[in-house]
Amino acid sequence: MKTYKQTFAELKRAALIPFFVIGDPDFDTSLEIIKAAIDAGADILELGIPFSDPIADGPVIQKADIRALAAGMDIEKAKDFIAKIKSYRDIPIGLLMYYNLIFQYGIEKFFADFAKAGVNSVLVADLSIDDVDEIYTPARKAGLDTVFMVTPNTETDRAKKIASKCTGFIYTVSLLGVTGGRETLSDMVKPLIAKLKSITDVPVCVGFGVSKPQHAVELAKAGADGVIIGSRIVKIIEDNLSDKKSIPAKVSEFLADVKKQLG
Repeated sequence: MKTYKQTFAELKRAALIPFFVIGDPDFDTSLEIIKAAIDAGADILELGIPFSDPIADGPVIQKADIRALAAGMDIEKAKDFIAKIKSYRDIPIGLLMYYNLIFQYGIEKFFADFAKAGVNSVLVADLSIDDVDEIYTPARKAGLDTVFMVTPNTETDRAKKIASKCTGFIYTVSLLGVTGGRETLSDMVKPLIAKLKSITDVPVCVGFGVSKPQHAVELAKAGADGVIIGSRIVKIIEDNLSDKKSIPAKVSEFLADVKKQLG
C-alpha cells in the first residue's frame, strides 16, 4: 500500500488533496466522482464518513453529510467504498471524521478494520491532542499513520507537541472557523506554515477555505507540502444534483486546473 512518505518523496510540488464525503450524493455517483478525481491527478484523498453533527464543517459539507446519510451511507458501507477505491488505484487515503462514530464502532476494531480496507490515516476533528492516547496507540497498532490539526491560534509549544504525534502530515487549518470556500486566504496561514516548517520535518498540508487554483499556488509558494480542497469541490456536486452524470467531469475539470497551476 502506498504511504504518505512515498507520495511526498516522489512529488516535486505540493500534493493535491481533494476532500469528499463518502456516498455524496449516493454510493455509485460518489464512487465515479472520486475515480474521476484520481484520474485528474489527485495525489492523496481526504474522505469524510458522513455524520449527523459535523461540528468542524460549514453548510456545504453539512449538506453533503445529510445527502449521503439520506442515501443510506453508513460505516459498514464506507469500508466497502474505500476498498473499491483502493482496488481502482493505490492512492493514500485519509479519513476526516468525528469521534462518536469511532467510539460506537469500537476503537481498536475501527482502526483495524479500516486499515484492512485501505485507509492510511484517521483524523478525528473533535478530539483534542490532550486526548491523543484515545486513538494514537490503536491507530499505530493497526499500522496507520497519524494526522492531527494545528490552527492559527495554536501556541508554539502545543504545535510542537501535535507535530510530535503526527507521522503522516500535519493538517494545518488556514483560518479561525469552520470549513467553507473563501474568496481570499486568511492572513494567518502563511505565518503558520512558516512556523510549522521551522519546528518540524513532518509534511504540512493546508485545508479550510482553500477554494481557487490561485489559493493552492499561494500556499505551495509559502511552503505547504499539500493543499486540501473540500467545500469548493463539494459545492460542484451540490450545484449539479439535477444531472448527476455530469458531476465527475466537472470535478475532474476543476482539479485538473488546480494540478496544472501547481506545476
